[in-house]
Amino acid sequence: MMHCFHDAGDEMTRIFWKSIKDKLILPFLELDIKYFDLGLPNRDATSDRVTIESAEATLKYNVAIKCATITPDETRVKEFNLKQMWRSPNGTIRNILNGTVFREPIICRNVPRLVPGWTRPICIGRHAFGDQYQATDAIIKGPGKLKLVFEYEVFNFTGAGGVALSMYNTDESI
Repeated sequence: MMHCFHDAGDEMTRIFWKSIKDKLILPFLELDIKYFDLGLPNRDATSDRVTIESAEATLKYNVAIKCATITPDETRVKEFNLKQMWRSPNGTIRNILNGTVFREPIICRNVPRLVPGWTRPICIGRHAFGDQYQATDAIIKGPGKLKLVFEYEVFNFTGAGGVALSMYNTDESI
């Protein structure tokens, strides 16, 4: 029997995954499925601990199935009455796994390609440790200088303010 971890997502992904699992997987495979509810209400109820537990289980058993999840913005924080604006579960899981983001198109014969001459898909892999998934944003409410820890001057705010973003990565991770 194979261990499998199912990370339930938000909204319609729960319905799609149940249908796929019931019709295409469970009739053919015997699986010991461990369930992690990564839906936004449960992430909020567990202070996002469930996301960390899911990633730790993936490290332990080297397999997981994750459905799409909501990364809340200010509107979703109000809509779901969240304790805070939780970080991207994808970013949290990827950082724990020290993972990479792969973007690959799904090719369908009946959907025209934007560039018809291309006969093979282009796959993009990018390392995603730290960078924008671990970024912390701050609202700048007035004049001031934004500096990094090493005292590199990034920008001199002279007007009414603005926003700032800082990223990092390590040589070992790259």
